[in-house]
Amino acid sequence: MVGFFVFKRKSTRHQHGGDPEKNEPLTLRPIASGKFNQLRTISIISPTAKEGLQKTVSMNLKPPSKIDLHKSFDENDLTNKPVLAKNVDLSSIRATAYTVADLQMATESFSADNLIGEGSFGRVYRAEISDESDHKVLAVKKINVSAFPSKPSDFFIDLVAKISKLNHPNLSELDGYCLEHGQYLLAYEFYRNGSLHDFLHLSDGYSKPLSWNSRVKIALGSARALEYMHETCSPSIIHKNFKSSNILLDNELNPHVSDCGFAELIPNQELQESDENSGYRAPEVTMSGQYSQKSDVYSFGVVMLELLTGRKAFDRSQPWPQQSLVRWASPQLHDIDALDQMVDPALEGLYPAKSLSRFADAIALCVQPEPEFRPPMSEVVQSLVRLVQRSSMGSVLSGGESISRRYDNSGDYTF
Repeated sequence: MVGFFVFKRKSTRHQHGGDPEKNEPLTLRPIASGKFNQLRTISIISPTAKEGLQKTVSMNLKPPSKIDLHKSFDENDLTNKPVLAKNVDLSSIRATAYTVADLQMATESFSADNLIGEGSFGRVYRAEISDESDHKVLAVKKINVSAFPSKPSDFFIDLVAKISKLNHPNLSELDGYCLEHGQYLLAYEFYRNGSLHDFLHLSDGYSKPLSWNSRVKIALGSARALEYMHETCSPSIIHKNFKSSNILLDNELNPHVSDCGFAELIPNQELQESDENSGYRAPEVTMSGQYSQKSDVYSFGVVMLELLTGRKAFDRSQPWPQQSLVRWASPQLHDIDALDQMVDPALEGLYPAKSLSRFADAIALCVQPEPEFRPPMSEVVQSLVRLVQRSSMGSVLSGGESISRRYDNSGDYTF
């Protein structure tokens, strides 16, 4: 018969001090038989060399307290999904691998205060990462898993590998990525001046409007980015979602095209149903849903129209004939008098007339209804370079002005 005992330590200390664990007398009391049902038994095999010896210890067990997960991550992500995809090749990725903990700390737990915006793929947060030698401000995209096809982890790694190889001064640069606990995160360099769309269409009450030289510089840099994607990358890359909100501006107002390589993540139907995107959509895309380099060229021409007029690509607040920027502006691009009336009033007439006319000529070619009549981006780049050279706009090629719309007196970033 095996006896069951519990050891109860006396509540008073030994009168002469010392270690109570060693010196305190113990009282052994049998447990009433009626209490056996309240106990659970765990069998522990003793590591001693005595064969067949088994010690049985009885104790009350309580379930562990529920982990308080951060609200940014659901329970299923942390418990049911692998930390990292198995059998994926990370050697081809040219970017830093961050942990979820790194980015959660850098974004203050993905707080609303650090939310920059929300796009087709998910939310974007401002992040600050510091170490002993460096301090970086990043824009972290938290991509919705619903954006991925089957085998999302493999697809994400392939996407990161492709994006990390893009290298052009006018593309938004990928700094790092994170694939943990079912989270898909991309970290990009942060551009404090926001997007071209914000600069043109959102007045903050204190920013100066873009000068004509800055507008030409932004057009030229963006054209070079598309030229690189179309004609240098192999295989070539179609942007598919080129618009002013995907052109980010740094402190010197140099453009950096974002969301490059994301075309596979955007359903054609989603692009076609969006009011914002409808103004950038080439006619053949509306008809067939097929995107190409020439549809990117069309979208680029629409962005040039935004730079020229200061109007949105599609604006329901305008009278119906003027809601579509291309439909309203195209017939007037070769009319000098009408062109002067179309120019963004914020420029206050401060632009060279010949430069304006050449800019309009380039737009007219890009927004041709038939894709075969649109030029390749390399020709668009050359036409803008000639425009700069003939107009003696040396500052456009050498750097130009610096304007900031994203700072306060403390020097910190604000939104």
